Amino acid sequence: MTHPHTRTYWLEHAWLDTHVEPGVALDVKDGRIAAVRQEVPTPPPGAEILRGLTLPGLANAHSHAFHRALRGTVQVGSGTFWTWREVMYSVADRLTPETYHALARAVYAEMALAGITAVGEFHYVHHAPGGTPYADPNAMGEALVEAAAEAGIRITLLDTAYLSSALLNKHRGQPPTTHQLRFSDGSADAWAERCSVLKDRDHARIGAAIHSVRAVPAAQLATVARWAEERRAPLHVHLSEQTAENDACREAHGCTPTQLLAEHGVLGPRTTGVHNTHLTDEDIALLGDSGTGTCMCPTTERDLADGIGPAVALQRAGSPLSLGSDSHAVIDLLEEARAMELNERLRTRTRGHWTAAALLRAASADGHAALGWDEAGTIEEGALADLTTIALDSVRTAGPVPRLGAETAVFAATAADVRHTIVGGRHVVRDGVHTLVPDVPQALARAVDALRT
Repeated sequence: MTHPHTRTYWLEHAWLDTHVEPGVALDVKDGRIAAVRQEVPTPPPGAEILRGLTLPGLANAHSHAFHRALRGTVQVGSGTFWTWREVMYSVADRLTPETYHALARAVYAEMALAGITAVGEFHYVHHAPGGTPYADPNAMGEALVEAAAEAGIRITLLDTAYLSSALLNKHRGQPPTTHQLRFSDGSADAWAERCSVLKDRDHARIGAAIHSVRAVPAAQLATVARWAEERRAPLHVHLSEQTAENDACREAHGCTPTQLLAEHGVLGPRTTGVHNTHLTDEDIALLGDSGTGTCMCPTTERDLADGIGPAVALQRAGSPLSLGSDSHAVIDLLEEARAMELNERLRTRTRGHWTAAALLRAASADGHAALGWDEAGTIEEGALADLTTIALDSVRTAGPVPRLGAETAVFAATAADVRHTIVGGRHVVRDGVHTLVPDVPQALARAVDALRT
C-alpha cells in the first residue's frame, strides 16, 4: 500500500471521538496523521476538501467474503440457519483461488464504498474440493490478501481452524462432511504449520480463528490459542450463535461453549467472540472478566433468525463491542451500529442504550482493535490516516444541525451516503466512486455469476 508523502485534508466537520468539530485540517505524512488543527474555518491552500462529516475509517470485524454470492438467493422461502448452511456449502464448493479473488476484490470494493477501511476475513475455505491442498497451500488466503490490496483496504486474515463437523464426545469430533473437507487441515498442528507461512504486509495482518467449539475438538483448542498468543495476533471464534451448539456442548462436555473456551485458554483481550448470542450470566461474566471482545453482526443475526445477543450486559461486564457484516446480507456498518441499538429497544421497550458516539466507536476504534489495528480508528496525531466522509446533504441526512452529525450518521445515514473513503492518506473512494475498481456493480455481478453457473 503506497502512501503520498505529505498531504493536507480540510474536513468541513469531523467527529473527534466525543463531539463534532467544524473546520478541521489534517496534515498527513507517510500514511499517518501528522497533525490535527482545529478551528480552521476555511480550507488551507492546496488542501483536499472533504464536505460532510468525516469519521475515522470503519472496521468490518467479521466477514465471509464468499457469502456475498448468497445475497438474494437465500432470501427465498423460509428455513433455518442449518438449511441456509446447505446453500452456503454449494457456493463454497465452486470457489477456486481465481474465482475467490475476483469475488473478494469486488466485495472489498463494495466495503470501501460503504466507508470500510479494514476488514476481518474469517477464512476457512483453504483447500481444493475433497481437501486436496493447492500447490501453494495458502493460495486461497493469498487470494483474499491480494484482493484487499487491489480494493485499497486493510485486511486481517483470520485463518480459521476447522477440523470436525460436530461434537462426538469429550475427546473428539465427527469427521468433516464432504463439503467441509476443503476447510480442514486434519489437525490443529497441521493448521498451525500451514498458516505460519503467511506473513504480515503493509496492508495485511495475519490472525487466527477457531471456527466454533463444534468444529475444533476441545483437545486442539489450546494449539490454536497458543499460536495466536505467541504471535500476539487476534484470535476470533464463532460463539453460541445457535442454541443447538450450546446443547451439543453441554451433552459432550457438561458445560457451555464459553466455559469450554475458558478451560482451554482461549479467552483474553486479543480474543473476540463473534455473535455471543445465547449466553448464560456466567458466560457473560467470563467474557467480561477476561476482556474478551464481542463482535455483533445484527443484519446477519436477524437474517438467519439467530436471536438478539446480550450486547448491553456484555459491554457492562467488560467485553468491548465491535461490528461485522458477516454473511453480507447487506454491507453497511452504519446499519449494523443502528441495528444493535434498535434491537435492544425492541427487546427492552426502552431507548438510548448507547449514544451515537459509543456506536461509532464500536464501528471504528474498537473494531480496529479487535483486528489488531490499534493505531487506526481515531482522528488524532499518529493514527493511520484512514477516514470516511458521510454526506450531510442527502435526502436521508439533510436537515439536522451539523453538531448532531454523529446522531444523523448512525440513525439516518446509510452506506449510500459515503462520499469519500481514504486509506493511508490515499483516496480509495472519491465523491462516491471507487478509484481503483472500475464499475463495482458489474464486477460483483460477474463474480457472483461465476459461482452460480
